[in-house]
Amino acid sequence: MNTPRLDLIGLVVSDMAASLAFYRRLGLDVPEGAESAPHVEVGLAGGLRVAWDTEETVRAFDPGWSRPTGGHRVELAFRCGSPGEVDALYAELTGAGYGGHLEPWDAFWGQRYAVVLDPDGAGVSLFADLPAAPSPDGAAGGANGRA
Repeated sequence: MNTPRLDLIGLVVSDMAASLAFYRRLGLDVPEGAESAPHVEVGLAGGLRVAWDTEETVRAFDPGWSRPTGGHRVELAFRCGSPGEVDALYAELTGAGYGGHLEPWDAFWGQRYAVVLDPDGAGVSLFADLPAAPSPDGAAGGANGRA
């Protein structure tokens, strides 16, 4: 028996066009014209895929499906090139009207970290490693990454 491998991360969305516009801003190469499709997939480096399905599409094969309530158990996290990029991207997204959940801060695990909300209210983390602080003996310290 072969070992299963993670191949696809699926998102169920209430408004395909709004969701695709948000994730395009985060650098995903979503095909133009996909906004009216009931299912959209994008390949990522390394072979992993992200897919979006409308709520109607999911209900077509799972009639009992309903929108989750309360907190979210899954969150996508996007690595940025620098701590300043985290701040800039957070400002760009919130300036464009997307909800900010946690403003950028220097997290204790050694990253600049922020959380914005996608159009369906799901948390999307933005992060970058902080420069390693020198230890008291002059050696560079390491960051203990969360994402």
